[in-house]
Amino acid sequence: MSAESTEAREPGEPRPDLLAALTRISRLGAAMTRGRLVERAAEAAGLGRDRPAVGVLVTLRTAGKPLRIGEIADRMQVVGPHITRQVQALEKRDLVRRIPDPHDARARLIEPTEAGAEAANRYLAFLLGWFGDTLADWPAQDRDDLIRLLARFTDDATARLALLDGGED
Repeated sequence: MSAESTEAREPGEPRPDLLAALTRISRLGAAMTRGRLVERAAEAAGLGRDRPAVGVLVTLRTAGKPLRIGEIADRMQVVGPHITRQVQALEKRDLVRRIPDPHDARARLIEPTEAGAEAANRYLAFLLGWFGDTLADWPAQDRDDLIRLLARFTDDATARLALLDGGED
């Protein structure tokens, strides 16, 4: 624990180290939004500026398997009807298709078409290239530490948010 986090504070006064971390996270999010990184990646992938549609394709790509609409919604932390609309729009563009669920004949799974998978791969290549360039001058150990700690933070924060929402992760 750092000296900053253990020094005496008035009740209700935020920890300076956590406040600094939150400020940096907020700055990063704002900089990425203002810099239009996600929009530029979507445009480079040929997907226009449709963030929700991109989110569905990337969710399917990172899952590595077809998913039910409810599973997509859970992974994206949105409601099912929102995903249903996105899937319908992606189907019209021939970027996803519905296939039978082998475990439930009444259900359908969503999978990317070849064009959808290629678009998701182009999108991810753009983003990962940008992140790679950003970290290119970092020592390998620092990059490894960032990836390890960011994964840990994300997992812990997601689990705590699920508890806060009354659900399970």
